[in-house]
Amino acid sequence: MNEKLREGGCGCGAVRYRVTGEPIMVHNCHCRLCQRQTGSTSVVNAFFESERLTLLAGELASHTLVAGSGNPHTIHRCAACGTALWSHYPRFGDLMAGIRAGTFDDPGSVTPDVAIFTDFRMPWVTLPDGIAAFGEYYDFRKVLPEASQRRLLALAERRKAGEG
Repeated sequence: MNEKLREGGCGCGAVRYRVTGEPIMVHNCHCRLCQRQTGSTSVVNAFFESERLTLLAGELASHTLVAGSGNPHTIHRCAACGTALWSHYPRFGDLMAGIRAGTFDDPGSVTPDVAIFTDFRMPWVTLPDGIAAFGEYYDFRKVLPEASQRRLLALAERRKAGEG
């Protein structure tokens, strides 16, 4: 079976990474924390099991900030230029990486499953047709395909068992 390969990197080119397969889910988050932490209107994160992600070149620097849950969230950045590449969020620890879609060589290779925290979007931002939008968060069981749900629940079980 040939799994999809995506590669990406930072703004200066020092960091390169590869991720295999399809994301579990892709979020376009408009919360105020994402706006502040990215300096943009929102962030698009493609979530993968961390074991699917390989650092090919470069050095990372990690910064811990507060996530929407109030718990620590770690952003991994290029140590040379500071580009945010991916994050690890409190619920799944190091088991799942939220890769910044804009750092993929082909950022259009992923499409958000959902737009979340849209109640906080900037007033001039319009939401695309065909992508579920939620004022705050959502019930993944009502949106994500069954295969994605299984992958997400498997990570939750691993985390509950003490991994990550």
